[in-house]
Amino acid sequence: MPPTHDPQPPVEVDLARVMRIGMVLWAVGLAATAVLALTGTTGWVPAAVCATGLALGGLGVLWAVRHRPAPPAA
Repeated sequence: MPPTHDPQPPVEVDLARVMRIGMVLWAVGLAATAVLALTGTTGWVPAAVCATGLALGGLGVLWAVRHRPAPPAA
């Protein structure tokens, strides 16, 4: 049965900002896991995961900036 109402338009989101916030969280995780690895509490794998998340976030920011929609014409 088809829906009886029109679907809502997609929400405009600044993906670069979202990626930057995620990168901050990965950086905090990297700092925490690096301290834990330096003290011998854990290995370096968690720090490597956080570093990879940080690097992929950087690539995501570059992609989001490059594919940002054009501003509406005045």
